[in-house]
Amino acid sequence: MKKSVLDYTLKIRLPLALFVVALTFIITFYASRTERDGIGYEPEQPINFSHKLHAGQMDIDCQYCHTGVEKSRHALVPSVNICMNCHTLAAKDKPEIIKLTEYYETGRPIPWKRVHKVPEYAYFNHSVHVNKGIDCADCHGDVRQMDVVKQAHGWTMTACLDCHRNPHENISGLEKVKNGPTNCAACHR
Repeated sequence: MKKSVLDYTLKIRLPLALFVVALTFIITFYASRTERDGIGYEPEQPINFSHKLHAGQMDIDCQYCHTGVEKSRHALVPSVNICMNCHTLAAKDKPEIIKLTEYYETGRPIPWKRVHKVPEYAYFNHSVHVNKGIDCADCHGDVRQMDVVKQAHGWTMTACLDCHRNPHENISGLEKVKNGPTNCAACHR
């Protein structure tokens, strides 16, 4: 009787348990992809802002709104003052501009939700990349075609290393690009 229980366990229960474990891992791996690498993350913002209109059709440079990116490690999220440089005159009667004007008049910052964020434990310097001529779209996707900005590429260590090791395959429009640093201390300071 003990042999038949052991045979049943080895032939039926063990393979079934391994299958369930493997299936659970696979489903969890793919279901948590967005949480792991952020691809497709598209939060609802307090003001509907179309990058397709502003950066695309109107061809406003990213650095006009995201100031300091050529000098600082951070690309700043635009303050309401930057928006009002144009919207004190342009499209003042539209509902989203009315919301924008309320933020401006009350002195409250717009509570934008960050779409692209490098993990706290990793060092990243925008100015180094911008001053090397790397286009914003290489990392952020073609924002000029997005009504609502979403994360188009992964922000994982693998993604960064892939670009640093193979810049010619990942960076558009540059003739001479050197490989980026791949030593741990370059990003983990």
